[in-house]
Amino acid sequence: MHEEIVPGPPVGATPELTVTVPDREPVQSRLLVVVWVLVVGAGLAALVAALVPIGPAWLDGVGAVTVVTAYTWGLAARTGGRPVVFGTLALVLGALVLLLDQDYLRTGAAVLTCVVSAVLGVMATTPAVRFSRAARECAIAVLIAGVGAMATVGFDPVVSVVRFEYVTLGLALVGAFAVVHRLGAGLHGLGRRGLVVVAIGGALLAISLLYAEMLRRYGSQELVDNLLDGVRWSRDTIGAFPRPIETVLGVPALAWGCHMRARRRQGWWLCAFGVAATAPVANSLVNPAISLLECGLSVFYGLVVGLVLGYAAIRADLALTGSRGQGGRRIEEATAVRPEPPRTAALL
Repeated sequence: MHEEIVPGPPVGATPELTVTVPDREPVQSRLLVVVWVLVVGAGLAALVAALVPIGPAWLDGVGAVTVVTAYTWGLAARTGGRPVVFGTLALVLGALVLLLDQDYLRTGAAVLTCVVSAVLGVMATTPAVRFSRAARECAIAVLIAGVGAMATVGFDPVVSVVRFEYVTLGLALVGAFAVVHRLGAGLHGLGRRGLVVVAIGGALLAISLLYAEMLRRYGSQELVDNLLDGVRWSRDTIGAFPRPIETVLGVPALAWGCHMRARRRQGWWLCAFGVAATAPVANSLVNPAISLLECGLSVFYGLVVGLVLGYAAIRADLALTGSRGQGGRRIEEATAVRPEPPRTAALL
């Protein structure tokens, strides 16, 4: 095994960080990744079989425990923790939840599964030099959270839907920012640019949550009816309505953050708001009033519209800070040389 130094930027450019990365992953690491994917696939197969339904009644619980164990292992490995310890702990606790079969234990397990899925979806992303790569990273994050949604509902929680959504989103934000605080070199690593984007993300998050709550509690009946008419029209016409916080904040922030991470570490702070996309996806199936098809369409529409908003944000950012003149876009992409470990390696 030898190491090669990542080529630097063109003459005149000063990269923020130069690191040495291995030219290939060790065989043992690749084998662990294959095993991890097979375990997640087995858990997902059990969850799908229980949904059909095919097989014994306990398949959904076993599938949920399998997925959350693998996800906990993956998140610990990705964030530089102890995957054996936390993976084993998740397996033991999951098995106890199934054996004791108490509503509050199942609900607690569902909350933790949702949170782990949401944070892992964001942490599994990689830097994106171009928008097409950023779009792919967002799709991967949503896919990971989607499997987590199956595992979350596999525990058969007894919940108040609104409360469950708020709790899981809040815990996912806390978890994501706790990790990003280390990845982004602490608060002093924010800089003026990072502080601006975090302030914008925080403002959008606060406005989204406060507006929804104020509308639910104090909105006039006429206003509520008008908004509901728009939702009904969307559901009747295209089959679903995009989840607002995923569309307006989560996906655009994740796309822009992945794009920024290829250039400067402050992009991690923006990526943390990506849990505003992955958490709503991971808790989407707990609402019994929404069918599986409508839920999937809602997530898909939110992803598409969110990527459009993310593209607009990226283009505006490049217009303000990128290279100008003929060939400026290619020059800017060529200087995006801030590498990170591969998707299956530890970030810390």
